Amino acid sequence: MVMEIVGDSMSWAFFCLAAAILSAILLTHKRVHRQNKWKLPPGEMGLPWIGETMEFFKAQRKNRMFEEFVQPRMAKYGKIFKTRLMGSPTIIVNGAEANRFFLSNEFKLVKSSWPAASVQLMGSNSIMEKQGDQHRCLRGLISNTLSPAGLEVLVPKICNSIELHIEKHWNNSLDRVSLYHSTKVLTFSIVFECLLGIKVEAGTLSTFERILDGVFAAPLAFPGSRFFKAKKARKEVEKMLREIVRDKKKKMEEGREGEDELGSLLSQLLGGMIRGEIREEEVIDNVILLVFAAHDTTSFAIAMTFKMIAQHADCHNLLLREHIEIMKQKTEGESLTMEDVKKIKYTWQVARESMRLFPPIFGSFRKAIVDIEFQGFTIPRGWKVLWTTHGTHYNDEYFEDPLKFDPSRFEETIPPYVYIPFGGGPRLCAGYQLAKLNILIFVHYVVTRYDWSLIYPDEQITMDPLPFPSHGMPIKLSPKSRV
Repeated sequence: MVMEIVGDSMSWAFFCLAAAILSAILLTHKRVHRQNKWKLPPGEMGLPWIGETMEFFKAQRKNRMFEEFVQPRMAKYGKIFKTRLMGSPTIIVNGAEANRFFLSNEFKLVKSSWPAASVQLMGSNSIMEKQGDQHRCLRGLISNTLSPAGLEVLVPKICNSIELHIEKHWNNSLDRVSLYHSTKVLTFSIVFECLLGIKVEAGTLSTFERILDGVFAAPLAFPGSRFFKAKKARKEVEKMLREIVRDKKKKMEEGREGEDELGSLLSQLLGGMIRGEIREEEVIDNVILLVFAAHDTTSFAIAMTFKMIAQHADCHNLLLREHIEIMKQKTEGESLTMEDVKKIKYTWQVARESMRLFPPIFGSFRKAIVDIEFQGFTIPRGWKVLWTTHGTHYNDEYFEDPLKFDPSRFEETIPPYVYIPFGGGPRLCAGYQLAKLNILIFVHYVVTRYDWSLIYPDEQITMDPLPFPSHGMPIKLSPKSRV
């Protein structure tokens, strides 16, 4: 009897093994058959899993991903080519047509694709992971705060934050300031206090920066690793934010919300929570994401704007003249208004041209959710797609003499999906108008109050993984005697 059972068990096991092998063969045959029908873009896939990841990261560390990774392959294969990055077969696309196609077809053909570490640290309930109606709901809540009326309310708050920051960190600086690091502190305060309505406590920034330090790290949570430290910091921030969220929600439900808190983004998110549109986890995850999205990118954009102003005397003179004209219409100590900011047109051209040459992001990954036909090629479902800012920003098809600094380019309207430092389509950066206010108002206060110069005019830009000036862009400064 025992032998019969053993024999039956062995027969069943053999049958299962044979079935599994046959299924694998059929699946492989089906996949190969499908791939034979596809016309994939040209390119090299490299070694299994690794692909061309090492070459990609090597170029990234030098902030030369476009020049040393993308451009040589474009010259060999064209604007669209295949590769393998971090284990995923990937199609890299360049040009306004590709930008329009992939960015405008979010949710239909592609979806946002972030590294595992980013999702765990930013939160699976953040807007970057939401699709369709859930994404639209969260974006609507954020957009309410950044509407024209909301931005008008933010302007005096940002002015006040910048004045307090300069008084605290610049006026006692012994004539030398790290511009990039200083603006990181400032943008964090503006996002937290002006936008969200949360008071910054001692140590909050350093805790958030530990999270940000692990966003693009390998998701290996062993003690001492960047990801491990980031996860630990994330738990600290979650605990802090949960207390703030619950306390403020209780005040709102009891009608005890302060007048200065009305209209803040946190109030908007909590309003959605009270109405049952979103959950507490979504509020917390989106606060963390918004800090990440605004922190390094806006700071880098400000730093590059000052780099270009310093290196082009004619630009500095025109820009300063614009701000002097605005000051003439203000009484001493009077803050800027939204009407004043609308007059700062040349400075915005300078900032836009700076972001064209030094985009705060290289591009972004998407994942094909269906088989996609594009420009005669097939992009199979499940493959990654990487669009790049440099694919149009550095292309003479769109910008004449593209490596030349020329703010006058932006006197004319730029065609859609050509200039994309803030992305595009349904995932266009929701906070780009806040970034604009930060840049313009900060430039106004600095150029009208200080004479300044770069200590390292040729300072290198490095990436880890976002770009930053390698020395923190230190500047010499002295108060202006009179404007």
